[in-house]
Amino acid sequence: MQIGELNIPRRKKRKRVGRGPGSGHGKTSSRGHKGQGQRSGFKKRPWFEGGQMPLQRRVPKRGFKSLNKKVFQLVNVVALERFEDGQTVDPAALKQSGLIKNLNTPVKILGNGELSKKLSVQADAFSQSAMDKINKAGGEAAKVNRSA
Repeated sequence: MQIGELNIPRRKKRKRVGRGPGSGHGKTSSRGHKGQGQRSGFKKRPWFEGGQMPLQRRVPKRGFKSLNKKVFQLVNVVALERFEDGQTVDPAALKQSGLIKNLNTPVKILGNGELSKKLSVQADAFSQSAMDKINKAGGEAAKVNRSA
């Protein structure tokens, strides 16, 4: 390939406004007559609709969003199989094994899967099926008391 064979991308020239009537962008410089957009210093936010009721307020709202919702980090019983038999599994152990990300967010154990090891599991909450499976395997499920 020779240097003369390179395709140089064509750049679009910038619009030169206020350069007389022959340019097509003279007099009002493509801003129109009067109003907010014609003034200097005007900045229009992308969601602004000219004073019209904004879309976010126009659309109907459905349901209820609780401000006091408890958010849990979820761990299934089948994930507890990675721990040794007879081990105590608490939030610190779960974090060290990579099953949860944050020690400050409550942990809930769910009952998806099977558990064959006898583990002492400590968490903020348990589903009923998870408690049953932990107890059936010979372990114990205890709720952690955290003073928040």
